[in-house]
Amino acid sequence: MGMGPTAMGSKIPNVLMHNWTPPCPSIIKKNYYSSVKREHSGRLSSQSLVIETNVTGTAEDQSVARRLILLRHAKSSWEFPSLRDHDRPLSKAGQDDAIKVSQRLQQLGWIPQLILSSDAVRTRQTLEIMQQHVQGFLEAEVHFISSFYSVAAMDGQTAEHLQKAICKYSRDEILTVMCMGHNRGWEEAASMFTGAFIELKTCNAALLETTGKSWEEAFTAAGLGGWKLQGIVTPTSCT
Repeated sequence: MGMGPTAMGSKIPNVLMHNWTPPCPSIIKKNYYSSVKREHSGRLSSQSLVIETNVTGTAEDQSVARRLILLRHAKSSWEFPSLRDHDRPLSKAGQDDAIKVSQRLQQLGWIPQLILSSDAVRTRQTLEIMQQHVQGFLEAEVHFISSFYSVAAMDGQTAEHLQKAICKYSRDEILTVMCMGHNRGWEEAASMFTGAFIELKTCNAALLETTGKSWEEAFTAAGLGGWKLQGIVTPTSCT
């Protein structure tokens, strides 16, 4: 296929080598249309400019950023000592903190498409308040997982449990997932994923990121210690 003199790696015919200078864009455009008019057979002449673009791969073949939010529930109330731990509601301070953190996550652009949450009352209420104040949380797909409540009390098991849950409920097109739960499991998982000590007080969110074509690939490639900590959102950091 004939190439114009500006194409990399092409040879300039000897007849054009003498005193040749690169034409300006307006001249290229003019010569191109002139060459088309000169053709009677519908083919471009050897003097016409041919531009080729080679596209390799598709979007599905590329690794993309995958973001994980590990959010501990907001502060709960001890006003009713007869309630089971699972059933304790949020305190007034916890409700205010949930509003602040939801708005800060929105400002940062960390809005999840998928939310996996403990079914404890205080975790449900944290999410409900976030949904009331930020539309993006309301639009996310939500699953309440009862085992998120119990696994958080088991040493060393939360990180693997979260990985399995995320891979089960997510799809490749979901790029941001938020898992809501309890300590000590949540800060333990955040520390294991990043390889750094992370402390998560109530209503603190650890923002983690890695890459992968799928969530399975992302977890396999990053392993333990390979996730990048992009920041920790706290109620006090929102003021």
